[in-house]
Amino acid sequence: MTPEIFGRQGLALAQQGKWSEALTALDKALQLKPSDGEMLHNRGVVLQQMGRLEDAVASYDRALRTRPEAGTHFNRGTALIQLRRMEEAALSFDGALALAPNNTDALLNRGYVLSQLARLDEALATFEKLLKLKPGLADAHRNRGRILARLGRLDDALAAYDTALQLKPDNAPAWNDRGSTLLELGQIEPALASFERALQAMPDYAEAWHNRGVALTRLNRNDDAIGCFNRVLLLSPDNLATLALKAFQQARICDWTNRFADAEKLKARSGADVIEPLFMQVLDDDPARQLELARSWTAANYPAAPALRPRAGVRPEKLRIGYLSADFRDHPVMYCTAGLFERHDRSRFEIHLFSFGEDSQTERRQRAVAAADRFHDAGRLSDEEVVALARGQGIDIAVDLMGYTKGCRPAVFARRAAPLQVNFLGYPGTMGASFIDHIIADKIVLPESDRHFYAEQIAYLPNSFLPNDDRMQISGRVFLRAELGLPEQGFVFCCFNNNYKISPVEFDIWMRLLARIEGSVLWLPKDNEQAAANLAQEAEARGVARNRLVFTGRVPAHEDYLARHRCADLFLDTFNYNAHSTASDALWAGLPLITKCGHSFPARVAAILLHAVGMPELVTETIEDYEQLAFALATQPERMAAVKAKLEANRLTTPLFNTEAFTRDIEAAYDAMYQGVGGRR
Repeated sequence: MTPEIFGRQGLALAQQGKWSEALTALDKALQLKPSDGEMLHNRGVVLQQMGRLEDAVASYDRALRTRPEAGTHFNRGTALIQLRRMEEAALSFDGALALAPNNTDALLNRGYVLSQLARLDEALATFEKLLKLKPGLADAHRNRGRILARLGRLDDALAAYDTALQLKPDNAPAWNDRGSTLLELGQIEPALASFERALQAMPDYAEAWHNRGVALTRLNRNDDAIGCFNRVLLLSPDNLATLALKAFQQARICDWTNRFADAEKLKARSGADVIEPLFMQVLDDDPARQLELARSWTAANYPAAPALRPRAGVRPEKLRIGYLSADFRDHPVMYCTAGLFERHDRSRFEIHLFSFGEDSQTERRQRAVAAADRFHDAGRLSDEEVVALARGQGIDIAVDLMGYTKGCRPAVFARRAAPLQVNFLGYPGTMGASFIDHIIADKIVLPESDRHFYAEQIAYLPNSFLPNDDRMQISGRVFLRAELGLPEQGFVFCCFNNNYKISPVEFDIWMRLLARIEGSVLWLPKDNEQAAANLAQEAEARGVARNRLVFTGRVPAHEDYLARHRCADLFLDTFNYNAHSTASDALWAGLPLITKCGHSFPARVAAILLHAVGMPELVTETIEDYEQLAFALATQPERMAAVKAKLEANRLTTPLFNTEAFTRDIEAAYDAMYQGVGGRR
């Protein structure tokens, strides 16, 4: 038979889905006519259908050498997408469009590939060209919306999703994406409604179940949220991103069911699993794994733009420092930094605050506005607009006070708001990002031996990395133990950390202490009713009456919150994620704290605070030493009194609460960064 007959036979078999037989026929044709471009193309299609993707690409390459056609470039690109070779796929779609500029399928695929490569501006232009040719293509509107959302143009993204949904009302992915954008805008109830519309259209849509769970966590509907995450895990048992969020949500309500098994599964993740790093800091005290998590999270979500060159020449008369945060309000970050902003040397530094949050109209917000040389309300600006604003202001060093915490805007830093960018205070660990140049630390919270666990260069401060405001007021209000539900005579242990930081490991120790020390109680905040109920149940399971746990609500006035500390005797710290600003509050109020020093950044913060206040004897290295020290202090009144007296004497004479000295130290770090010598590895 002639090659043409074999070729037609192969094509007919392929149309019937008989791929192996089709391949045999096409191979026979090509033995007789090795350079036939059409048959090589068809052979590539058959190989691609058989899952032999590398062989398919090779066949398309041979076809293109003899017959460069748009369809072959297109099919080669789709095979390369399946191989995750996105750069090559983009070139294939470029080849297709060079021959057929208005090929809408090639434009759609090119836009997708460019979005995967984080070439967002090119991707957006591609989708916009496609929509001029085919304005009724719902998926193109949806993809355009996804690009706009990644660019921080959230209102424009919503408009694109709405257009997609007008064209295709049951488009579940568009409803899901719309909900995600509404979440970013803080519109929780409308976001929840969008996720529910997605699930009406596609009941087993795992991503929408996950996102619905996220929305429910924002509404403090904890059990409903966990139910959503469990539904995801039924649909997708290996979805570690959802497992991590479920474990964190369970930690928020102190539901320790499967805690250790879930943690071990998460620790064993492969490099392909992308997990939000903040969640794992509560479950895992391992700096190496925290770096891996941060790198994978950053690579998946925040592709870096080319770096800006630091400005040449000598230091300007005033370095322009930009602090960026959503937390210029009644928030721990603001309580820590207010004094720093006010004490900066204005003859050498110009201070800009860029706020991503709403104007809370609080005293703390007003203090931030007054402390800055320029205060920029950037909450409604897109990421691109924030970057343009920072560059327009000539910011030399941009300081991220959020990292990967609620309300953060890492994309602003990924697009380079300033030539030098710094991770400071708000996020206790590495961001794993090439676009963050330095992290502010000290040699206890981040030992020199652990430098290799950080993507940033380390800018070491001589004392504590954590600033404090020595003008912070403690009210004169005298709280009575009885009004707080505390015993008049018994020893009062406390832990004012968020409930999610408590693990069964610490809780076992605390319950043993209560069992051994008659009349003692444990005073805890009530973050939510479920956490309080679960902790009480856990106490009873360990043989301790639930009334030995005393729960307290939040105090509206920060000054009263500090004064209330005087009703406690000893603060017991948590392990994987220490008390941070909460520890500073306790020490400022005169309440001693004991901690166990862990391995990773969040597990070492209380240790540096105690060193900086001149009380390293309250830092332990093992859980056994921690328990013994707590018991000794609670049962030896003279020793406890001596500790309190030493703390009172040290508060205003040691570095921890010396705001002026801290400010000079961090200014020296900024100078060293600018000069290119600070924190070099």
